[in-house]
Amino acid sequence: MDIGAVGTSYRRWAPVYDRTFGRITNVGRRRAVEYLNARSGTLLEVGVGTGLSLRDYRPHLSVTGIDYSDEMLEKAREKVRTEGLQHVAELRQMDARELDFPDESFDTVVAMYLVSVVPDPERVVAEMARVCKPGGEVLIINHFARERGFLAMLERVFAPFANTLGWHSDFRIDRVLGCDLLTEAERRTLPPLGMFTFLRLRRT
Repeated sequence: MDIGAVGTSYRRWAPVYDRTFGRITNVGRRRAVEYLNARSGTLLEVGVGTGLSLRDYRPHLSVTGIDYSDEMLEKAREKVRTEGLQHVAELRQMDARELDFPDESFDTVVAMYLVSVVPDPERVVAEMARVCKPGGEVLIINHFARERGFLAMLERVFAPFANTLGWHSDFRIDRVLGCDLLTEAERRTLPPLGMFTFLRLRRT
């Protein structure tokens, strides 16, 4: 997907995202937040979107969120204002391919349902690794293409419509596993139907 298509897609999704795709991804988001709440320190959420996860982070975390879409971010900022989410340190508009943070800034970096919707996902993962502290973790929740079966066939059918749908249905996991700074620590499937993957990477 090109960056223009990303902006257009999420302008279209912003008003209804929480009630549509947000519900489909709710289980994976809860699992991720449960894991992240057991960690400490500074947390960067890349692709924070409308801020669906922000209210569920525990107060001991200092949370920064970035997103490319101003329309999505405005929904997130409204949640922070109306719910008094004091653990949210900052929400900024930013391109995930060029994170405007120094090296080794965060204890944990998370991207939920992001890597298959951005141009140059390898560069995005490299940036996430760069801003993560040594010994820290990068957590990715995402759909990755199946190798075989009926659902794999459907993924290939929908693949040409990535710019319209706002995500790549045939996105392969090996595209996020090539960063030299990261080693795989855990991988498991998530409901519904094992459609999503919980991928935990450790910053070396």
